[in-house]
This record gives sequence, C-alpha cells and structure tokens, in this order.
Amino acid sequence: MTAARITVNGKEAPIAPSAPHTTVLDFLRERGLTGTKEGCAEGECGACSVLVARPGVNKPTDWVPVNACLVPVAALDGQEVVTSEGLATVQAPGTPPALHPVQEEMAVRGGSQCGYCTPGFICSMAGEYYRPDRCAHPEPGADAADGSGDGGDAEHGPNGFDLHALSGNLCRCTGYRPIRDAAFAVGAPADEDPLAQRRDEAPPAPVATEYRQDDRAFVRRDTLAETLRLLRERPDAVVVAGSTDWGVEVNIRSRRADCVVAVDRLPELRELRVEDDRVEIGAALTLTEIERRLDGTVPLLAQLFPQFASRLIRNGATLGGNLGTGSPIGDSPPVLLALEASLVLADADGEREVPLADYFTGYRQSVRRPGELIRAVRVPLPLSPVTAFHKIAKRRFDDISSVAVAFALDVDGGIVRKARIGLGGVAATPVRALATEAALEGRPWTAGTAEAAARVLRGEGTPMDDHRASSLYRSAMLGQSLLKLYAQTTEAVPS
Repeated sequence: MTAARITVNGKEAPIAPSAPHTTVLDFLRERGLTGTKEGCAEGECGACSVLVARPGVNKPTDWVPVNACLVPVAALDGQEVVTSEGLATVQAPGTPPALHPVQEEMAVRGGSQCGYCTPGFICSMAGEYYRPDRCAHPEPGADAADGSGDGGDAEHGPNGFDLHALSGNLCRCTGYRPIRDAAFAVGAPADEDPLAQRRDEAPPAPVATEYRQDDRAFVRRDTLAETLRLLRERPDAVVVAGSTDWGVEVNIRSRRADCVVAVDRLPELRELRVEDDRVEIGAALTLTEIERRLDGTVPLLAQLFPQFASRLIRNGATLGGNLGTGSPIGDSPPVLLALEASLVLADADGEREVPLADYFTGYRQSVRRPGELIRAVRVPLPLSPVTAFHKIAKRRFDDISSVAVAFALDVDGGIVRKARIGLGGVAATPVRALATEAALEGRPWTAGTAEAAARVLRGEGTPMDDHRASSLYRSAMLGQSLLKLYAQTTEAVPS
C-alpha cells in the first residue's frame, strides 16, 4: 500500500497528517481552499459541495457533486476532487483566472449576495452542467432564464438543466430566482473544456487504503473476501459507503471509531443486474447510480428517488447504508417492503438471503450478525402494476419523513388480487401493513373497499408523538394515503 494521497484541482497532495476522521471539508480549508464552506455539518445546506470524479453512467467518468462535510478525506484516497476555485481557468501569469461558465452566469444574473452559499451552488450546478445526458443547447437563447423556451418547465430549463440538481443547496439572502436564471442560461461545455474532456477517460481506479494515526484507522480492502475477513477480525469496525449517516455522527455527536472500513468501491457490491425473475442491486451503488441505470425499470423506486433527501445526498447514499442503519424513518425500507425485496447478507463463511420483512428485529436492530454486511438487494419480478410512494414531511424535498407509505397492488378484473404495503415512521422498525393487506386482497377495488381498508390502515403500527408529528396525525395520514392511492389510480386500473 502506498501513502494515502488525493488530487485536488489537478495537484496531488498527501492526506497526512490529517486524522482518519478528518472530513474533505476540513482538509481543503486547512490548505487554503476556503471556498468550501461549513454551513450545517450534516449534509443539508450544500455550502460544502465539491466535485468528485466517479465511474460514469453514460461516459467513463462523471463529475459528481458531494457534501465535503460528510466524507472522510481518507475515503478519497487516490481520487480526484475539483473545488469551486478549481473550476476557473488559469490564464497567463499575473492575470486573474477566467470564470467558468456557471460562475459567469451566477455573477451576471445576480445569483450571489453574501456569497457564503455560492461556491456550493457553483459546484452542484457544474455537476449538472457536465452531466452527459443533459440535452444542453450550445446557445440557450433569451428565453432560457425563465424556463419558458422549448422544453422548459418549472423544474427543467430549455437547456436540459434539472433544478433537482440544486435541491441540496440552500440560500438565505439572494433568493432562488436569479440562481435558477443562471442554471437555465448555461449552454453546453466547449469541446476544449478540460473537465468535459476528462469524462471520456477512465475514472480513478480504487486503491487499497490503510490510513492510521493515533491507534485509529481508515481501511479499504481490494476485494469483498478481504473485507469480510477484516470484519471478522474487527467486528467493532464501522462500515461506511457514502458516509451520509456516519459523517453526521462524527460532526454533530463527535463520535470517533477505532476502525472505519470503506466498502463503497468494492466491485462485488457495485453490480446491478436485471434478470428474468429479479432485479439485483449492489448495496454500494449510490442512489443516483441506481436511478440512472434502472431508468424507470422499477417504477416504485423511480417514485422514491426524487423524494429521498437531496441530489447531493443521493450522490453518496446507498441502499446498503440506508438499510444497515436500521432506522425506522429511512425512506427506502417501506418501498422495498412493498416490493417484497430480500437482502443478500455476506460474511467470511458465505452468504444467506433474508426477506426484508424478517430483517428488522427492533429499534436500529436487525438479524445481521457481527462481521456480516449487506451485499445486495433483490427485488422479485414481475412487479405489481399499481404502485405509489407517499412521503409526508414538513418540506417537499430534503426532509425526514413524518410518515412514509409504499403501495404495490395487483388489480385484475376489478379485484385486488395482491396487496403489499410498507410503512415507515409509525413503529420502532419499518413494517408491513399486514392487516390492511388482508382487508384489500380478494375484494373489489372500489371506493367502499378503499375506505374500509383506510380505517384499518389508521390502526397499523404504534405511531408516537414527537417534534415532527403527533401520533394522531400519523394515523390520519396513513388512512389518507390509501384514499389518495385510490383516487389517483382508479382511472388507470383495468376493470
């Protein structure tokens, strides 16, 4: 193993002497790259976002924006990072750098006031600017700024810019209209743009890492087998992929681990296969990668992704991590329960498959044994045709659910032949609404059936009062979600 190093804005630098828990944010700021800001330290404001070169979906490499406040710098050993400073083009010695196109548009359209959030917006905007399948227009035209041109709408510009790319970035003083104007005004990257050209080259290869300091270590092995042997030796190790959960623990609760084991680059955990009888999703694929590679193949997952945190979080978060934490308010478990998914659990002795309905055993507890990790999620085929994911939260996007409900129904000849309903936020674990499923199956899909089943659904789980919602509100929302499903789907269901 070589000394841990990271390439920042084209220049290689050693990670030492940073501690194993040091975030990319702190690493950059300690080296004078102060455009990267700390706003919340938990991945909600985007002031810290930077670009990382990752394996691409439609090209060999994608420039992916991530929250630098959450990712340990040791996790980027051997990888390439670009900050807001690195986007500008260096000109002749003694002259100021030329602004990047997204920086130029933010400036001329008044998208920056105090400037604190601006570098983060710039990096998130640049990630979308370089997205290969963005239908960019070389010259967006005069109508681009208000989204009124051909192909534009409230959330997508005529230049193909998806405003969801900025869903993890908050601005407290400028307001979002000039920022949206800037996003909708950018054209396509020039042919000579070095970051655009970089997309056609292979991404940085994963490297084995063993970074130690003061009896603490950050470790990445080359293979799954080596990782599982390490976890057998160190069952106390913290396993991370995108660090979107562990990073919050480090920042907000000052937690430290003697050993952190990274699994995000393991090839065995990054496969996605669509077979005749199932879809198998590697536990270390990011939600963005899954979304773009499945491209709507699993409609219920396609409904989940836009409501799961923000694009910045989805660029790092994984299904393995969301399930591994065992949180009762994670958004993926209700969906996967409705899909009747199972988990492939692996340890040094081999693998076993566990239905997700049997996985959770208590608050943040599961059947996963010490030294065992989630290798993949399996979704059986065929899929139920009537699906919906309803997330009830105080904000439309980038918020924790008060209640999450996922439905998957088979309706044939006007009769509900099969019903699967997953719930989150109403018990100590994600649960299946078994009584409601029984109240639906074998009955006609009518308003009367939906109303009767909604009364049953209101009694599922053991909802509690907390700062997000009262137990009465949660119960009411459960019933309303089924009535909403009926109202939304009856016209589309074959009679």
